[in-house]
Amino acid sequence: MKDFRISLPLSSAEISYLHPNDKVLLSGTVYTARDEAHKRMIAMLKEGVQLPFELSETAIFYCGPSPAAAGMICGAIGPTTSSRMDPFTPELLKAGLRVMIGKGERSPETEQEIKAAGALYLIAIGGISAVLSQSIVSCETFLWESLGAEAVFKMELKDFPCYVGIV
Repeated sequence: MKDFRISLPLSSAEISYLHPNDKVLLSGTVYTARDEAHKRMIAMLKEGVQLPFELSETAIFYCGPSPAAAGMICGAIGPTTSSRMDPFTPELLKAGLRVMIGKGERSPETEQEIKAAGALYLIAIGGISAVLSQSIVSCETFLWESLGAEAVFKMELKDFPCYVGIV
C-alpha cells in the first residue's frame, strides 16, 4: 500500500501505477451523480446527446451534498452506496468515464467492466462527510437543480482522501 497525490484528469499511465488499498489525495474537478442523475445521463447518451462535461477528464462522485451552512462552500458530502450505480456503469464507461468515487463494493460484473476499461474506482470513507467537505474548494449546481441533492454538482477538490478500490 502506497500514498499518492493525484490530479484529474488522469492518464492511463497514472492509473496503472495505482493498486487496490493505495491511499489517494485527489484534486481536480468532479461531478456528483446519484441514481436519478445517472438515469438522466444514460437517457441523454441513448438519445445521442453529448453530456455537458467530458467523462474522460473528470470523475463521477456518487454523493448528494447537503445544503451549505452560512459561510461554508458546501454541506456534508458523504458518499452513497456505489452498487446502486452498477446498472449504469457499463454505458458510462463506454462513453469515456475513467474515475468513479463512492463507497462499498461493486458487483463482480461491474468490477470486470471497470478493469477492462482501464478505469479506476476510488472509495471515500462513509460517516465522515463533514471532514470530507473540508477538501471542497468550490461547489455549484451544474445540472438538474430541481433534483435537489440528486442534482449534478460541479466540485473542485483539493487533497480529497480516498482509497483505491478497483483498478
